[in-house]
Amino acid sequence: MFVDRVRIFVKGGDGGRGCVSFRHEPHVPRGGPDGGPGGCGGSVALLGAPHHNTLYPLRFHSELRAERGRHGSSGNRAGRSGEDLLVPVPPGTLAYDDATEALIGEVLRPGERLVVANGGRGGRGNRSFLSNRNRAPRQADPGAPGEERWLRLELRLIADVGFLGCPNAGKSTLLSSISAARPKVASYPFTTLTPVLGMVEVDQTQYVAADIPGIIEGARHGAGLGLQFLRHVQRTRALVHVVDTGAGTGPSAVLSFQMVREEVRLWSPELLDKPQLVVATKRDAVDPGDDPLPRLCEEASGLGLAVIPVSSVSGFGIPELKRAMARLVRRDFEASGLERLG
Repeated sequence: MFVDRVRIFVKGGDGGRGCVSFRHEPHVPRGGPDGGPGGCGGSVALLGAPHHNTLYPLRFHSELRAERGRHGSSGNRAGRSGEDLLVPVPPGTLAYDDATEALIGEVLRPGERLVVANGGRGGRGNRSFLSNRNRAPRQADPGAPGEERWLRLELRLIADVGFLGCPNAGKSTLLSSISAARPKVASYPFTTLTPVLGMVEVDQTQYVAADIPGIIEGARHGAGLGLQFLRHVQRTRALVHVVDTGAGTGPSAVLSFQMVREEVRLWSPELLDKPQLVVATKRDAVDPGDDPLPRLCEEASGLGLAVIPVSSVSGFGIPELKRAMARLVRRDFEASGLERLG
């Protein structure tokens, strides 16, 4: 089950108490203090896990506590520090303080750690209070409590290319035709309820494409599933507008394309600065008397976008599309000067 938002409680381990102790050995008068310090508590940290793609496991483990530090003991022996608690999360996870809404940090790469609750410091033993004026200190510090807070974790999938379009535009079928991904395909709206990732390979180049659930008018206000999943396109390096140009679409193809762009613009204008292209799907089932492709090409040309006609059923245009998307991704890498994530 795909879950991309959870609320969890995290607490670092408490520090161990310092020890009050005096050296007691035969023939050693006034042996002096020998109480050791307590160990530090373990911290709670998020760990990027490459094989995780959902926050679902955290729905049932919403309270996470690191191990506390052990108390100090006599003989100047320090208590053992508590073990850190590492919480595996998918790369692309953001952590927010639930009380203040402040962003604590994000985990972008496999193996990356983000500490979200620090462990408490161990208390000093009475040996640490020895001075010229106090030769027999009888005080020790208690361990400091570990940091605790409620967190809101939010997953934004990391993909190179994001598919945008209305429900039933052919996004899922297209993803299955260019990759080994097998999203659910059916003839009713909102067949895709969660984002689906697929690895695409062409000319010795690999990139990840994401099928985003269909966008309808008002998505930025929560209509349909758009608001819930639009944030996943924020991490994509390029956008592909998937437009149904099959039989019966007529003028609605251009209107659908305009609507999706407008919803994205109103939700986050920066997204339209990404490299983009338009895919005209279902070219195997075109009505020759009312083909919307020329009007779609005219609209896209005015925006400086290329249009690639394809048929996921027959395979027409699929190789050209895969190469075009690879060029979009490479162009963004070169423009940003950044290494690929993941």
